[in-house]
Amino acid sequence: MTSASYRFDRFRLDPTERRLTRDGAPVELNARYLDALVLLVREPGRLVSKDRFLDEVWKGVPVTDEALTQCIKALRRQLGDDAAQPRFIETVPKHGYRFIAQVGTAEAGRPDPPPSPRFGWRRLFLLGATGTLGGGVAGALGGLVYGFAGAFHQPGMGGVSVLLVLVALTVIVGLIGGAGVAFGIAAAGFTAGRAWAATVAGGALGGLVVGTVVKLLGLDAFDLLFGRGPGDITGPFEGIVIGAAVGLGASYAARSTSLRHSAAAAGLCGAAAGILIPLLGGRMMGGSLDALARHFPGSRLRLDQIGGLFGEAGFGTISQVVTGGLEGLLFGACVVGAMIIARRQLDRA
Repeated sequence: MTSASYRFDRFRLDPTERRLTRDGAPVELNARYLDALVLLVREPGRLVSKDRFLDEVWKGVPVTDEALTQCIKALRRQLGDDAAQPRFIETVPKHGYRFIAQVGTAEAGRPDPPPSPRFGWRRLFLLGATGTLGGGVAGALGGLVYGFAGAFHQPGMGGVSVLLVLVALTVIVGLIGGAGVAFGIAAAGFTAGRAWAATVAGGALGGLVVGTVVKLLGLDAFDLLFGRGPGDITGPFEGIVIGAAVGLGASYAARSTSLRHSAAAAGLCGAAAGILIPLLGGRMMGGSLDALARHFPGSRLRLDQIGGLFGEAGFGTISQVVTGGLEGLLFGACVVGAMIIARRQLDRA
């Protein structure tokens, strides 16, 4: 073997020491997968055929094409690569694979230099701002559901007015909630190691701050305008739960190379939180809207039509659980999905 080690992006591959590191931290690979990566990196830009992998990595041991496919999937996962938009390993259908990143060499045995800072205030702002927009998109989609339900029995322009007001309200709430959770998750990038616990804590803290502020300001606004306000609207408890759940989904997304799978995982985490909150006595957006409408008898807003779909006389527990799950699904998927897109653009830049 050559005495040189190879550098690409934030990685260093040392064939002599049989070690792959990222910013100086070891990356786990089994022996055969490491051999496959060495074969690719030694010939950047050149096609490595399937036969060469079988001859030089598996050394004539009979294996199926699926073994090579799983090997490449594992390498991409550890490198943070995406098969649809590769930065490292490109698939040449029916022929083999090509390593497309720029590769440099370094003297074997020399320690890695200190990693350059990869996370800064600009990245924090861009990730947080993009996640905020994702929250707004989730709010718009949820607002359409509640808007059509609320406008169902409203004649003419009255129904259109209810629809527009609810969409505008849920977009504003979605933007505010998205800002708190997204900036909390993004700020976890400043922590050493960027562990999943920091991401979950960041999302929970962001949700707590936003939930507390929204509830206090909302109650003060109702007291100021109407002399009274409902106390059972969404607040800090709901913010912590949904923020932590979305943070958990974001921590998975940081290790996945698939936008679809990452957004789906974050959506499922958000849905689980949205279902749990009403069961624990809390209220998501739908429950808060229903509480507001019932607190003011003259309100034209009613969500009883949704309850009727589940055999309830009003917007009961089943309705709140189902709509809460939908809200959490949309919020988690949109916020994390938007942040993944922004992160990929930043990484390419």
